[in-house]
Amino acid sequence: MRELTVRAGLVEATPPEMITDEHAPAVVRRMPRRGRDVLVVVAHWAYGATGGVVFDRIPDQVRCRPGAGPAFGVALWLGFEFLVVPLSGLRFRHGGTVAQRIAFAADHILYGAVLQGGARRRVSRRPRP
Repeated sequence: MRELTVRAGLVEATPPEMITDEHAPAVVRRMPRRGRDVLVVVAHWAYGATGGVVFDRIPDQVRCRPGAGPAFGVALWLGFEFLVVPLSGLRFRHGGTVAQRIAFAADHILYGAVLQGGARRRVSRRPRP
């Protein structure tokens, strides 16, 4: 999804990439560009993986409800933008266009749907008591 939205010109930079320049901590600003790019990808994956672990800990009866995964995916994205960024003292380089915001929402809806699909498969394979 991310590759599609970037190639379609809808997304200029991911939210983590929007932080990596003058708004990043000094230690990150001193890194070579390639190192910052790798850091952004690893940080994004780590945040997503942590979100997957959190989603897996939600009770089955909530996690497997229709729309729970996509809602969780969008909440994870909004949590980053409105909680993690401000509380950590970071700032975005720019706010982004409406099309970019829609692309981010679609990306995170897909992420949540994938999480939920995995959760449903695991629940359906559990032995019955």
